[in-house]
Amino acid sequence: MLNSFIHKIKLALGDAEIRSRLLFLIGALALFRLLASIPIPGVDKNALAAFFANNQFFGLLNIFSGGGLSSLSIAMLGVGPYITASIIMQLGTIIFPQVKQAYFEEGESGRAKFIGWSRLLTIPIAILQGIGFLFLLQSQGVVAPLGTIALVANIALVAAGSLLLMWLGELVTEFGIGNGVSLIILAGILARAPSSISQTLFASTAADIPSYLAFIALALALIYAVVVVSDAERSIPIAYARAVRSTALSQGAATYLPIRLLQAGVIPIIFALSLLLLPQMALSVLSAMHLSFAAGASLWYTAFLSNTWQYGSVYFLLVVLFTYFYTAVTFEPHRVAENLQKTGAFVPGVRPGRETEEYIGKVVNRITLPGACFLGLLAVAPSIIQGLTGVTTLVLGGTALLIAVQVTLDLAQKLDAQISLREY
Repeated sequence: MLNSFIHKIKLALGDAEIRSRLLFLIGALALFRLLASIPIPGVDKNALAAFFANNQFFGLLNIFSGGGLSSLSIAMLGVGPYITASIIMQLGTIIFPQVKQAYFEEGESGRAKFIGWSRLLTIPIAILQGIGFLFLLQSQGVVAPLGTIALVANIALVAAGSLLLMWLGELVTEFGIGNGVSLIILAGILARAPSSISQTLFASTAADIPSYLAFIALALALIYAVVVVSDAERSIPIAYARAVRSTALSQGAATYLPIRLLQAGVIPIIFALSLLLLPQMALSVLSAMHLSFAAGASLWYTAFLSNTWQYGSVYFLLVVLFTYFYTAVTFEPHRVAENLQKTGAFVPGVRPGRETEEYIGKVVNRITLPGACFLGLLAVAPSIIQGLTGVTTLVLGGTALLIAVQVTLDLAQKLDAQISLREY
């Protein structure tokens, strides 16, 4: 296995096209990290550090900004607006027939149209998120009070930074290797690791060693569970009817319909985070308008998010509910059963048509429950691990871990596919 790995590395570095794709990927990620290190004007660094230290919820949001939110950089929104726009467009396939037709029935031209609509929707979402975050951070004393011109300039700056990262991610997808948007998030996750480790080492004492060993053991177990569950799937056997071709009778072939355990990926976690964040951003804007009820409600909601048990329980339930919801949106048993029937395929022992649709729907509902519970536990994993080990300087985010594992596996598969293409 080691010799095979070394052989593939040599092929990758020796091929001019793969080498150029890897260099483009590295250069794009370096540019992203440069943008993430340029702060917007008027930031109080001490107040910012205290704000993130006392609010684990915004630490989770920092994951989807690629690490730019923790430094209030011009890339503080990250690719979050583009991800939100893509999710809204996917939900639009249920409500709007034109969107559904473009996404499912028009092929490559329809997908290109769908992506174009997502890009346009990203612009107002980035502007609204920029307004909400800046008003919220002003109310917390993290950003100095801004005049109208300075506020508009900052909103334009952070919105433009998000659009630039969206464009950069699409360039990586086209000219690099892997999904560019996912790799930008992964780069932000990995960039935070060295500072957390160094902070822990400098603050540690001999008495902390058992806690750190327990933390490492739990972290390794969680990583192993994420790797196993990310690849887990339920295979439904599929058979094809015999067909007469000329004078020969071809035998019916057999294959499998794979249904992933984590059918929805990390999307339910993004949904839950967005829903939990929306009230606080809205209340911050209303507080800035000096509405009497908004200030008290904002303080109550901030206290709710700071309470680990309260927000953790709500967070877990929302992730489970959104997992079922998103799976129902994106996976249609009716469409799968119809496609099987059109190609002459069937599930052994199940009649084609409605019975096949009901059977596939039952299988999906059964395997969604453990997947939803696993996603919910991943979402609240930082609080659980910190409570068990007492280690607060290191944060093992289950969400970040899931993203890192899935993106790394996808990148390895894409790179292996490029190498295999050259071998043949």
